[in-house]
Amino acid sequence: MNDVFVVSMARTPVGKRNGYLREWKAPELLGAVIDEVIDRVVLDPAVVEQVINGTVYQVGEQGFNLARMAIFASKLPDSVAGISCNMQCGSSLMAIQMGYAMIATGMADVLIASGCELMSKYPIMSDADGTLANGKPMGNPFGKFYMERVRGTVYTQMQAAQAIAEKWGISRRACEEFAVASHKKAGRATDNGYFVKEIMHVSGVDGEGRAIVRDTDETIRPETSVEQLETLKPVPGTDWITAGISSPVTDGASAVLLMSEKKMKELNMKPLARIAANAVVGSDPVLMLTGPIPATRDVLKKSGLSIGDIDIYEVNEAFAPIPLAWAKELDADIEKLNVNGGAMALGHPVGNSGCRISITAINELQRRGGRYALATLCTGGALGPATIYERA
Repeated sequence: MNDVFVVSMARTPVGKRNGYLREWKAPELLGAVIDEVIDRVVLDPAVVEQVINGTVYQVGEQGFNLARMAIFASKLPDSVAGISCNMQCGSSLMAIQMGYAMIATGMADVLIASGCELMSKYPIMSDADGTLANGKPMGNPFGKFYMERVRGTVYTQMQAAQAIAEKWGISRRACEEFAVASHKKAGRATDNGYFVKEIMHVSGVDGEGRAIVRDTDETIRPETSVEQLETLKPVPGTDWITAGISSPVTDGASAVLLMSEKKMKELNMKPLARIAANAVVGSDPVLMLTGPIPATRDVLKKSGLSIGDIDIYEVNEAFAPIPLAWAKELDADIEKLNVNGGAMALGHPVGNSGCRISITAINELQRRGGRYALATLCTGGALGPATIYERA
């Protein structure tokens, strides 16, 4: 098996719902990020063999095959193949894992793994709306066998977050304090320039439609307080899960350039990180969002590492109870968890997030001279991917 390295990476700033990225078309935004990772290492585009992209809502401009459409919107030649995948919130981490598998087994030497999601245009469940050509409803993607497993009724991720909080004894107050800390850490990281190397400058429009360029995330609210979050009303069907302890609807794209060790040396490229281990698991469909727990155990076993060996944990903050339950169950050091804030502050453009948290983790490993970082996410449909990166 070949070792696989990350040699270049970039992400857009995360845009808030109907924010400054709202006029972008998905293929063009993804194409711009692809060009950025190529330009950062002055790579001949013809060397790239594949683009693998993760997107959840593959409809409209994000439909057909977004990876291939982004190739046409980028400087890559037409000979580059494009693959689109959907593993819900873990889609772009799965894109990285698929790229790893191709390179590790010798199927390819150079490829780009990416994520893209414009939730301002294509919100949650937009792939289940509308009608068929014959005028009949499109239909719900949740079949009866799934519904039987989740109590035979509509069961939301917010309800799953509530159930997880109850099972692990996590209070609303603890969640609100964690959310406030996420915003403050993200604000501090932005002020200190910690994200500068990972974020590309992206043009967009302000609230009045005037052209602007941003190089910081649009969603961070460092002024957020527990007192403010206490006033928010619970999401229907839950006791106290609120928008304040949930990730916001957002837009964004990201990409990493992966290479085999042989090709990297041939092209005289310097690696940022080595992919040390990967895992993906299914989890309880009722609790639904606990996948990061068994995925972390699995990836640690495969790597031969312990939780204490990991310098940075990036556990996606879809809802506050998820990383808090993960930390409790694995007895993880909370000071290593989402050290520069997580999705409650930085946003969660669903298909994009696995690649985004990987870039943030690798960037922080480089900044602080750490050795290992772990990236993992919960997903709709009860799955959990996890990847460990080793600083090169």
